[in-house]
Amino acid sequence: MELALPSAGVRQPDDLDTVRASYDRVADAYVEMVESTGLGDIRTHPWLEAAVDAFATSVAGLGPVLDVGCGPGLVTAYLAERGLDVRGVDLSPRMIAHARRRYPTCSFDVASATELDLADASYGGLLGWWSLFNLPRDALPEVLAAFARALVPGGRLLVATHVGDEDRVRTEVYGHAVTWTTYQWRPEQLANLIEGAGLTTVAELRLPAEPPIGPTVVMCAQRTGWDRQGVAGDGPER
Repeated sequence: MELALPSAGVRQPDDLDTVRASYDRVADAYVEMVESTGLGDIRTHPWLEAAVDAFATSVAGLGPVLDVGCGPGLVTAYLAERGLDVRGVDLSPRMIAHARRRYPTCSFDVASATELDLADASYGGLLGWWSLFNLPRDALPEVLAAFARALVPGGRLLVATHVGDEDRVRTEVYGHAVTWTTYQWRPEQLANLIEGAGLTTVAELRLPAEPPIGPTVVMCAQRTGWDRQGVAGDGPER
């Protein structure tokens, strides 16, 4: 089933169709790069793999997991191998075609972060793994708020993105013409947005630049109200 339902209260970015077409154009080259160099595969980066492993452990047993902006499905499949009930979505039909070809036992749908109809308290975990940086600055808070509502108490959000002070307008990526903006955030700004959405930051990993990738940050946040022992949190002692 293809998903194309706008999230409640989330405005569709004006450049959504343009960004979707751009990712369709670069999908083949991106998959070839991953397969030939390992760039973009968390298994080649121990710190990133450790972050995803910690996330997987923290959400085990809480409910289904949604990988938003899954690209060709690498992280979705990685989490499935660890026993999670996980599904991937991406705005690019071409990326999803690669994901379905590479990982036929996993579930994938076409939808952007702003096109998801996420029921309240329906997911144990959500990921925005290098997939939210194309969202305009006024759209990201709305998406994060929708994510927060969709998490069960104790559920977790894992976000990874580019760090910087300036937005970067991209016209060529992986040798193909594109039209998109990479919105960069300082870690403190991103943490404020996540907590403003109603989540509590529980872990943060900052990584220096590793050309061709600039500095990055990984953040994990939790919807409060529950702990791993199943005891209600943030309330009076009994």
